[in-house]
Amino acid sequence: MAFQIVHHDLTKMKTDAIVNAANSRLRAGGGVCGAIFQACGHHDLLQAECDKQAPCPTGEARITKGYDLPAKYIVHTVGPIWQGGKHGEEQLLRNAYYNALKLAAEHGCESISFPLISAGIFGYPKEEALGIAMDTCRKFLMDYDMEIYLVVFNRKMVEISEKLFHDIEHYIDVHYEEPDVMLRRRMREESLPAWDEEAECYSCEVEMPTFAVPSCSAPKMKAPLRDLDSITKNIGETFSQMLLRLIDERGLKDSEVYTRANIDRKHFSKIRNKVDYHPSKANVFAFAVALELSLDETLDLLNRAGYGISKASKFDVIMEFLISEGYYDIDTVNQALFQYGMELLGTKVKE
Repeated sequence: MAFQIVHHDLTKMKTDAIVNAANSRLRAGGGVCGAIFQACGHHDLLQAECDKQAPCPTGEARITKGYDLPAKYIVHTVGPIWQGGKHGEEQLLRNAYYNALKLAAEHGCESISFPLISAGIFGYPKEEALGIAMDTCRKFLMDYDMEIYLVVFNRKMVEISEKLFHDIEHYIDVHYEEPDVMLRRRMREESLPAWDEEAECYSCEVEMPTFAVPSCSAPKMKAPLRDLDSITKNIGETFSQMLLRLIDERGLKDSEVYTRANIDRKHFSKIRNKVDYHPSKANVFAFAVALELSLDETLDLLNRAGYGISKASKFDVIMEFLISEGYYDIDTVNQALFQYGMELLGTKVKE
């Protein structure tokens, strides 16, 4: 299914399982571990169940009941302590995620919520820990159907690079217009008096409003604009038809595309089998990223679904920037959207 980063309290996640960043003795500790033990409502029973399965070596996982938690199960996994990166920490961290996922799947779980393992008191650099978490979960989803959530309590845990952040901020400053400001500007433009060519003046005596002329919003293109023939050739296509044609033209497999778009297999099957399928705007952008479309092509795909890009939507402006600058990694895109509190691409939505 899909992988999603959420800003929430792990102990309140309503998934089949939540993951405890445990110590090898499976004893109640601080941080995430302590919060889970406290929230389960039966500290002694949980500890007794853990004691029967201890110890748990680094990279392995154990499973217990969830007790009073919304989750049916708690999967306990032990991440590595950071020692500079030269003691097999990366593989151990990957093992921790994979073994937790595999154990949950073996117990029939269809959804699971993780904390960012080892990035707290174990000292693993958060940017590297995040990359390993996302990569391992993505690879797992190639073979298993599961909803995977990475739950962070602090948005700073998922910060994008300083350069990307400043580039996005600059683009927003130049291109984004608050909805009420845009409305007032349009109203002023529409109320301008007609120009009298013969008199070389406006047709009535009115005080002309002054307002700033908006700067050109054409982004730096990473792919050339298509010619007129390529635009008009398939003008009658629906969203579904255009999407499937683009996949074929690029010689890609369906599985490659829906994985890159963070769309689950069942959801993609609906799109393939329904010619008049109507997607969410976020999912249109997700496929644009997966197919590495130019902004020109993205606008066309959006149009087939009945959408456009609005300068009054910060989400649209951010996506316009990312696509025009060639950011085609779904995780990087979603990290940027997450930092701005926006809807993420390819996540589970009702359509």
